[in-house]
Order: sequence, then C-alpha cells, then structure tokens
Amino acid sequence: MSEAILEVRDVHTYYGHVHALKGISLTVAPGEIVALIGANGAGKSTTLRTVSGLLRPRSGEIFMNGKSIQGMSAHEIVFMGVSHAPEGRKIFSTLTVNENLSMGAYTLRDKKSIEEHRERVCTLFPRLRERRSQIAGTLSGGEQQMLAIGRALMSDPKVLLLDEPSLGLAPLLVRAIFDTIREINRSGTSILLVEQNARSALRLAHKGYVLETGSIVLAGPAARLLADERVRKAYLGEQ
Repeated sequence: MSEAILEVRDVHTYYGHVHALKGISLTVAPGEIVALIGANGAGKSTTLRTVSGLLRPRSGEIFMNGKSIQGMSAHEIVFMGVSHAPEGRKIFSTLTVNENLSMGAYTLRDKKSIEEHRERVCTLFPRLRERRSQIAGTLSGGEQQMLAIGRALMSDPKVLLLDEPSLGLAPLLVRAIFDTIREINRSGTSILLVEQNARSALRLAHKGYVLETGSIVLAGPAARLLADERVRKAYLGEQ
C-alpha cells in the first residue's frame, strides 16, 4: 500500500464550545480498510462528518490525494472522491429505491455511466434490484442499510466513509453487510469504517485507530489491535 489517499492531520473539531476532536491524525492508503473504534461519544462519527465536510474543523488539515480539501463544501468533497454513508442511513424515505440511487449519482454526467453504477450496486445488493420501484421508507432495516451504502457508491468514490453499517441489524444481515464491504474494497475502493462491533471491524480492516474522548490512544495493524490486551478488555468484552 502506497502513500495515503486520505490524510487527516492534527484536526480539532468543536460543537459550539465542546472540543469534540482533539488533534486527530490518521491516514487511509489506496485499497485499505481502516477501522475507527471506541466507546459512544469518543469522536468516531465526528471524524467522518469532519472528513466529509458536514462539520468544519477549527484547525488542522485534511488531504485527498495530496490536495487539501479544507474549507470545501460537502458536495465539493464528493466530487473529490469521498462519499459518506451516515449513521442512521438517512435515506430519502418518500422516494423509491431507484430514485434514492439516482440522488447519489449527481456527480455523474451521462446516463450510461449512471446506469453502469446502478447495475454495479444492484449486483452487490440483489435485494435492491428486486425492490427498485419500492418506496424506500417501507424497506426493512437491512434493506435500508444496503440502500444507504449503494447510494454512497453511486458517485464512484475513491474513499467510502461508513458509519455504523451494522447498527440494529440481525447477525445474519451483519455478516452479509460485512461480506459486501469486503467486496467493495476488493474492487478498489478504500474504506474508513466506524463500527461499534469492534471485533468484526478489526477482523475486516487492515489497520485501526482507537479513539477515547476525541483523541487517538492506540493505532496499528488491525491484527495487532485485536491481540492488544487493552483493546480486548475495553472493547471486545474480554477479561
């Protein structure tokens, strides 16, 4: 894996007077899955929201392919190759599955390209092909998660930000979602993954970062973090 496709350098983000991220630095290399783990409120989702431009850091810099994306709007950052599937899915519940996917394709200029990306998404998630005319709000939780990821893929991102993709899903569906994330990565998309299920996230990832109250306290290869006694006790439920 070569130099970083995404780099977050000493980023400080605030919610009003609350110092949410305290000097976060991380990298995602081409072809890499990077997991962010930590307790609720540690700053994981805030990190993704800062990278995608939904939050503006007070200081620090973020680079995509070596170019600063500091100060860019969220939609400009999508054009730079970063796409975000947020926590809670945030699908357009009154639109159909097809319409939701089309909303994710606004960076694409021609119908042929849009249909090629729609076909790729439906190959990854056959259930979406079956439900393409269905109103998204009537889908099951698992189907809505598939749609959220599929919509994010429609812009053909170089880096995909995934926030809690397994949240609220049955174990069988969780395995299916994680298998698909692995397949997305094999096709060449780098992934920055926030996931409450630390064990599954680290088994999937190449590298991981552990966040506590807005700071990175541990980082390294995912296998090493899985074996780390501190991680096992704090996040894997082992004594």
